[in-house]
Amino acid sequence: MNRYSYKKLSVILMSIAVLGSALTGCGTSSKVSAGPSSTNTASVSSKQLVFYSAQGYDDAMAKAFQAKTGIKVNLVDMSTGPLAAKIEAEKSNSHWDVAWFDGDATMQALDNEGLLMQGWAPKDASNLTQLGQSLVPADKAYYPTGVTAAAAIGVNSKLLPRSEYPKDWNDLLKPTFKNALAMNNPSVSGPTFPYVAGILNLMGDAQGKQFFASLKDNGMKVGETNDVEIKSLLNGQVKAVTIQDSALVAAKADGNPIDIIYPSSGVFTLPGVIAVNKNAPNAEAAKQFVEFVLSPEGQKVMLDPKNGGGDSYFNPIITGVEGSSVRQSDGINWLKVDPVKSAQDENDIKKWFNDAIIH
Repeated sequence: MNRYSYKKLSVILMSIAVLGSALTGCGTSSKVSAGPSSTNTASVSSKQLVFYSAQGYDDAMAKAFQAKTGIKVNLVDMSTGPLAAKIEAEKSNSHWDVAWFDGDATMQALDNEGLLMQGWAPKDASNLTQLGQSLVPADKAYYPTGVTAAAAIGVNSKLLPRSEYPKDWNDLLKPTFKNALAMNNPSVSGPTFPYVAGILNLMGDAQGKQFFASLKDNGMKVGETNDVEIKSLLNGQVKAVTIQDSALVAAKADGNPIDIIYPSSGVFTLPGVIAVNKNAPNAEAAKQFVEFVLSPEGQKVMLDPKNGGGDSYFNPIITGVEGSSVRQSDGINWLKVDPVKSAQDENDIKKWFNDAIIH
């Protein structure tokens, strides 16, 4: 994989440290989870896994793994920005074994710092689908665990006739959506950055920026969180939103009048990614945990909304694993957002969006 020169990771992460709980599955507190299990044996009782995560189903996964292996799991659950900053701050004396959150650009930045174990492949890595294989970096420093669309188009089916549903991104420029479209701020909402970066890549930098400028001219509203945008959609303040698809699927699963459109030209991957610390205190347990996550047994835990809430509505990338029947699984044109280039361009893109679109 090509390498680029980067500023210190702390500088790269500064802009995402304010994300809070905007990313799907991001918690807000640190906690110790999955206490001692009755399945512990003498051979594993001394083991402990320190698990840094920002996934909604992380507590359930920690408990399931401990019950299966007898390895005690200490879970530190935080939002992605602060979690990545914590990893950076601890790099000279790291305490974690495995880290798991959404966004390969952020994980790539940690890899560029030399903080991740490279060159290791889980035993069932060959079970990744073609999409899953495409999301594995050349140095094998991290692995995808599932994927959502950084943005899809959600419409209020009570407000918008089916004949007026958008089919592609440019349809959002039509008069139908004048003052009736909302999206999130990429400097606040984690999933929104790969959406913006993806559009610039898909359309070309100049044309992509013009697309967002035209949406602004058409009265597009810019908010900060998926919950706010969904509320605006359901209250009739807007007819359509462009936000992370798992949030839309979760809202639809609750019985809300939402239809989800995946633009024909493509949607941009936002993978959950998991990595082992290069200097993991318990590297073997960390590897076991990654393999559990990528197993059908682990995926079953993740896909249960009772465990992960909205985070459970992801698109599986393990062969033979089926996602929720509520979400569309076929006919989606997935477009990968290059994590290396995204990490390089992130601050510039966010500054442009803030200066040109928000203000």
